[in-house]
Amino acid sequence: MGAWPQLWPPLVLALLLTALLGQSPGAEAQGCSVNPTIVEIEENTHRSEALAHLVIPDGQQVVLGPSTTTGAFRIEGTELFLNVTPDYEDTPWLFAELQCMRGTTLVTTLNVDVVVLDLNDNAPEFPFSSLEKSVEEDTKVDTTIIPEEELEAQDLDQNDILFYTLRELTQGASSFFSLVGENRPALKLTRTLDYDKFSSMTLELLARDTWEENEQPSHTATATLILTVLPTDLRPPWFLPCSYSDGYVCIQAQYHGAVPTGHTLSEPLVLRPGPIYAKDGDTAIGQRIIYSLLSGNQDATFTIDAASGNLTMAKSVPHPMTFLLVVKGEQEDLARYSVTQVTVEARAATGSPPYFAQTLYRGIVAPGSTAGVAVQDATAPPEPLRLHAQDDDFPDLNSAITYRVTNCSEFRMDGEALLTASSELPQDHIFYCEVEAKNTVTESTATTVVEIHVLVQNPLPTVTPGASTDTPSVGSSLAPLPSTSADLTQTRTTPGPTSEGSFRTTTETAPQEPSGYSARDMAALGGTLGGLLLLALVGLVFLSLKLYGHQLKCCARKVLEPVPRGLDNQAFQSDPYDDDNASVSSTPNAEPAPPSPPVADPDPAPPSPAPSDSAPGSPAAPVRTQGSPEAVRSILTKERRPESGYKAVWFGEDIGAEADVVVLNTPGMDGADAEADDDDDPENTYV
Repeated sequence: MGAWPQLWPPLVLALLLTALLGQSPGAEAQGCSVNPTIVEIEENTHRSEALAHLVIPDGQQVVLGPSTTTGAFRIEGTELFLNVTPDYEDTPWLFAELQCMRGTTLVTTLNVDVVVLDLNDNAPEFPFSSLEKSVEEDTKVDTTIIPEEELEAQDLDQNDILFYTLRELTQGASSFFSLVGENRPALKLTRTLDYDKFSSMTLELLARDTWEENEQPSHTATATLILTVLPTDLRPPWFLPCSYSDGYVCIQAQYHGAVPTGHTLSEPLVLRPGPIYAKDGDTAIGQRIIYSLLSGNQDATFTIDAASGNLTMAKSVPHPMTFLLVVKGEQEDLARYSVTQVTVEARAATGSPPYFAQTLYRGIVAPGSTAGVAVQDATAPPEPLRLHAQDDDFPDLNSAITYRVTNCSEFRMDGEALLTASSELPQDHIFYCEVEAKNTVTESTATTVVEIHVLVQNPLPTVTPGASTDTPSVGSSLAPLPSTSADLTQTRTTPGPTSEGSFRTTTETAPQEPSGYSARDMAALGGTLGGLLLLALVGLVFLSLKLYGHQLKCCARKVLEPVPRGLDNQAFQSDPYDDDNASVSSTPNAEPAPPSPPVADPDPAPPSPAPSDSAPGSPAAPVRTQGSPEAVRSILTKERRPESGYKAVWFGEDIGAEADVVVLNTPGMDGADAEADDDDDPENTYV
């Protein structure tokens, strides 16, 4: 009995521990387990198989605890599954709390961690789609235009590094701007801006999340950069016309003009290549230009309008001289200025008026042309018709001549070009306009007439037989004759006054019946006429040979005869009428006998010149120097021949209806030979 009280406290303690642990004394403790407890899965991956395997003892069950990621897991039997496709950017980590229960009693708690692996599945994004920025034209090179913080793109992928590229949408824009680095998108200026060439430029900024463009996967983003150049006052005024040497310097014009001596012109001087005119070199600023004369204006002969730059005469120039005027063009704000030279020649004019090369010009203009259309030259369409007047006093200053149309309100002059002044030109009409040319230097004028056809086609009308050839009055309008048989018209003119005080004729046209011949008929007619013409030519050639064949043969033989060299007068190359040759028949149509070769004289007499006193009062024959290009020989003399001596022929002093011919033979010839030579030589024939 005494032993039981000693064992009671340990037994009570064991029963209490068994009750607290839910196990009977001596039983082995059992609980739930899971494997694995940490799982890695790539984002955007759908996992259909189980994430983990559960070990659940009998009498227990496993449920998801409140700390589990909502909706992410489910338990089927002893397997743990994933319900969602993980996205690293949304949830980079998923958690499953597993509670092991016996009835309502929690036995143990298990945890499963799901780690979502990041993939390159997102494209970078710019905080803007288009960004506009203004840049001053005088911004220094290497200045940062847009800082890096404003141009950076964002990429949700954790480990992505962005690479930037600048592309030009405005051609040439990329030469002005660049990025600081491929990973730093700050925009800087690399070249001096030029407002006149590039007032606005557009660039495209591209961001890529891979180094290589062809790498997969690779994502890009783009944004537009619009850069507006603000003009600044960088350039001085330029006298026009000028030619650019670069974007800041324009080689400006120098002006030339002329004035007559002893006269004061009331109108502004007409200069070439144009009037004095300057504009601000910074066209976008466009400061007004003020003109003044700096030097060269002796005795205040000229004045210049400060606003327009027109140069006028204040007094006459007494004698010819040249003025070298220096003109200053300054901006209204007095910030910048330029100078140029104006050369004015004072000339003594003879007063001759200008004149046109033609008294009538012809032009063509299409019907329905709007105002300001140039009239085409009818002789060389579609070249514009140009009316050019000359002035002998000032041949090199044709720009001093101004032109105007005096009687046609439908047309006007623009320099030397004739333009339409109205858009309501009647079709199939002819206008005769008087154009006046005025020399603003001498105040003299000249006029000409321009015939303007309002036609669809270019050919001018032709004059039909029997039609009146009267010249219409200046300012009249006539209908042109049609160019096809189907458009033949009958014209009736009725005079009527015009607003200019001249008379204009109106035209009424009536269609005529077209011809009934076709192109085939005309072709057949042309072939027949061509055959008849060929037969006529053959007959003409046959008759010519029949009648003049012997003369043609004679001419051909003469042409084929050898021509000796060194003779100035080819008529004396040989003497066919020598005693040793056969005589020539006096019949005109008889063929001459071919000359026999001359017989050389075994002992020819030395040549002797003809005596100068043989024929008193006769003109002396010109002397010819051998080999001299200035040699002169009388056409009435004959070359000296060893076999027959020298012969000189001249006319007698008394030349009347008949001319006496005297022939001198060289001394030493006997009388018989001289007489025979005179009888046989046809050169002794009296004229």
